[in-house]
Amino acid sequence: MRIRLCSSAALLASLLTIAATAQAQSAPFRWHGSVAQGSAVEIKGVNGDVVAEPAAGNDVEVVAEKQAHRSDPETVTIDVVQHADGVTICAVYPSRDRERNECAPGKGGRMNVRDNDVTVKFTVKVPAGVRFLGHTVNGDVQAERLGAAVDLSTVNGSVNFSTSGSGRASTVNGSIKGDLGRADWSDTLEFSTVNGSVVLTLPGDLSTEVKAQTVNGDIATDFPLTITGRWSRRRVEGTIGNGGRMLSIETVNGGITLKRS
Repeated sequence: MRIRLCSSAALLASLLTIAATAQAQSAPFRWHGSVAQGSAVEIKGVNGDVVAEPAAGNDVEVVAEKQAHRSDPETVTIDVVQHADGVTICAVYPSRDRERNECAPGKGGRMNVRDNDVTVKFTVKVPAGVRFLGHTVNGDVQAERLGAAVDLSTVNGSVNFSTSGSGRASTVNGSIKGDLGRADWSDTLEFSTVNGSVVLTLPGDLSTEVKAQTVNGDIATDFPLTITGRWSRRRVEGTIGNGGRMLSIETVNGGITLKRS
């Protein structure tokens, strides 16, 4: 039986590698709390995926997992802002100039990142009747089997969702696939990407005006469509059912498909 002994230099290198790996992660951030029916839980990330799933009870549960190759995960804080419309939770990166990054609801706040490779993956459990707003820049957004309206966005990543309510989504480099349980929205419902397809599954009794446009791709629909302008494989304007609301879908490099649930 042979026993191979490591040199002190090799052993030291191994220990340093293990230490570096350990420093690249930190303990997950956890938060849970109540949000009123009709209000929203909003996640604002920058680098990392956002995943939402239905909660078993009435509380929102959020887990944020931080990892990095070079930067210190502890330089990124997870801030929680409770407000009249629910709760907003952000990954806040260190500021590199006079204006500090800040977590705030909606379009408020500041989320700039420079020379920091920390990724933060958010996993959120959303109670029925609570809206979900999930946003990141570099990462996928996934929200499955939710029980209220969703508003989802990323820049470099895909968006996938299913909800018993309505939804909207946007990305730049990625596809959108959504399943909407309700079609009674009151304003314009928008879905947009640049490099990717858009596939939407909608209720069979859908009534809406439709504007769909692509540059490199085809448009297909399961719904009878009354054309109000010129028909084209790549540009459609028309009415499904009795109209009454607007559905806007745009992509550049990808197809558009409307499916009947």
